[in-house]
Amino acid sequence: MKSITKILGTLMLTLALFSLSNNAKAHCEIPCGIYGDSTRVTLMYEHIATIEKSINQIVKLSEGEVKDHNQLVRWVINKEEHATKIQEIASQYFMHQRIKVKDSSDPEGYAVYIKQLTLMHKIQVYAMKAKQATDLKYIKLLRETLHDFEHAYFGGH
Repeated sequence: MKSITKILGTLMLTLALFSLSNNAKAHCEIPCGIYGDSTRVTLMYEHIATIEKSINQIVKLSEGEVKDHNQLVRWVINKEEHATKIQEIASQYFMHQRIKVKDSSDPEGYAVYIKQLTLMHKIQVYAMKAKQATDLKYIKLLRETLHDFEHAYFGGH
């Protein structure tokens, strides 16, 4: 009997710990009020610069007579990781938490909301395109769109 009680107790404790771990995953989406919007934008610009350098290195290494496949793979992975980080900031930070849903009954607020969503969606798509190619036009589009988002989000500041 003591053995069954011990097993049930262990099972209950395990289930309780698993249920707590799910709450820990949501920490960044709780309304804690600690946000660093300008920091996130700065990070996105840094990721764009890193993707650009990665693309330039991939092109350079691909054109060389002697191929350094290890370095080439490392730059491709680097490019993709930083594009993913842009997508995560755009989605998890701005779209999930910071861009507030506006009702269409407030035409001015709703227009700003739609503009911010549209720009964040473009950023996510251009980051995806940067993963798929080595065309620097996506770097230009990322920078321009992030710049436009900055103005739409922070206002004229």
